[in-house]
Amino acid sequence: MAVAYARMQLPLPRGQRMAKTALIAGITGQDGYYLSHLLLERGYRVVGLIPPQRQANLAKLDELAARVEVCAVELTDAAGLLEVVETTQPDEIYNLAAPSFVPKSWDDPLGTLDLVTGTATRLLAAVRQVGIPARFYQASSSEMFGAVDCSPQDETTPFRPKNPYAAAKLHAHWTMVHHRQRYDLFACSGILFNHESPRRPPSFVTRKVSLAAAAIKLGQGDRLEMGSLDAKRDWGYAGDHVEAMWRMLQADEPDDYVIGTGQLHTVRELVAAAFDCVGLDWQQYVEVNPRFLRPDEHFQLVANPTKAREQLGWQPQVSFDALIERMVKADLERLQNGTMSAFSSDSCG
Repeated sequence: MAVAYARMQLPLPRGQRMAKTALIAGITGQDGYYLSHLLLERGYRVVGLIPPQRQANLAKLDELAARVEVCAVELTDAAGLLEVVETTQPDEIYNLAAPSFVPKSWDDPLGTLDLVTGTATRLLAAVRQVGIPARFYQASSSEMFGAVDCSPQDETTPFRPKNPYAAAKLHAHWTMVHHRQRYDLFACSGILFNHESPRRPPSFVTRKVSLAAAAIKLGQGDRLEMGSLDAKRDWGYAGDHVEAMWRMLQADEPDDYVIGTGQLHTVRELVAAAFDCVGLDWQQYVEVNPRFLRPDEHFQLVANPTKAREQLGWQPQVSFDALIERMVKADLERLQNGTMSAFSSDSCG
């Protein structure tokens, strides 16, 4: 299958040279946006892989859309991906392609497996076949830990996935590890815990809360229905987490890293912080609805990012309260300006 390219060449700032080419699968998702921004700021040529039928999603990159190159190719098309890798000759490949909303993986387990594991396998095979020294990043997930019996979790914690998304992520993770060991590829995995931003779809609890607080403040809503307020999560900032991805590919040796804040916050703290940003008492507007309760809330996933801190020099820069404030302020602005649509889907990017 022929691959369609859309190229936009812009002049670099004076004195700056294009250092490397980065290829990103899943470029229009939350992480794709923040990673593209980071790489462009560091002088990279950024190439995004987008399925032909989803090219309209490029608009989700906002001001970055004019600064990246796009290859329209199906992620299930091994020959097409091989052509892209051979043509672009990337120095770094970031595989972020995955469904963004975990519960939906139950609706299409095989599709989830092919998107997550299949894309990783096809990209790794392309690197090997083309024979370039590209460095590869695989987006793994704390969901792989699943039914944990100890906290916090680090790189030695056993994996016990509990849903199709987590199982697919684990398969892709081990596929990457096997390619690293068998073919001596520079391939890394970031086992990322929850990371949020104003670009999260509203189906995620953090964005559901920030959007509700903003809407109620503006008189566009009157209540927020939630599940358990005692559920706890390790919530970090997406911009911090993509910094960790980049640092993994700059290291001397490839390895796998747990990335998270190492701090747990309850949903109650999340709600209180969001409503505090708009000067409202959350208890007057929030109701617990049993239909939003999950059966596995007693399992606590929280990162131990010691290895990333010691070996990569990485640590979170944005606090929990600052993160929630950014999200609420962004939703206030969107509601006031009528610009919600671009941030209301669960696209995988």
